[in-house]
Amino acid sequence: MRLTNKIREFRFQNGEMSQQTLADAVGVTRMTIYSIEKGKFIPSALLAFKIARTLHHPVEEVFSLEEDGKHYE
Repeated sequence: MRLTNKIREFRFQNGEMSQQTLADAVGVTRMTIYSIEKGKFIPSALLAFKIARTLHHPVEEVFSLEEDGKHYE
């Protein structure tokens, strides 16, 4: 299983929000946002909710689980 996300997609739907702008809004570094987007870092539940709220989407739309090509929301 792995956690996937639509952060990049939703950032661009949100006026082409930069990684730095999102990072500043949720209190992390730009590198943290980059790592989450690339699937190299799994955010805490609190951070996931902060990101989703900042992007104006429910957390389950921003993050989902994928197992062997199957998507679980």
